[in-house]
Amino acid sequence: MSKLNKTILLAEDDFDYLFLVKFRLEAAGFDVITANSQKEAELLVNTSDFDAAVFDLMMENDDSGFVLAYMSKKIKPEVPVVITTAVAAETGMSFDNDNSWVKADLYLEKGVQAERLAEELMRLLGII
Repeated sequence: MSKLNKTILLAEDDFDYLFLVKFRLEAAGFDVITANSQKEAELLVNTSDFDAAVFDLMMENDDSGFVLAYMSKKIKPEVPVVITTAVAAETGMSFDNDNSWVKADLYLEKGVQAERLAEELMRLLGII
């Protein structure tokens, strides 16, 4: 696939999942900046240029993704944010995409194919 000239900030504390998603997003044409902790992601939110962000919900804290989404939207409200989570599988609690109190544009359950994530990012960025 050709280069999209779009950069994704990907924050995930599961190294295997982080590597897989980064690899697949790059194969789809994205540039990817990674963070493997909330703290590292907070630094990148404040110092990096990115076109969209994908945050794991639960990293060091149970609400890491919510905190990162809030920070990102406060600084760059136009940048789409996707939260990935395994909360439904682990707790039975689910999120829909109509939670206005959470600053995310989309929720995806972990285990989502990286190709679908790439498609959703392209849709959010107006590429498709």
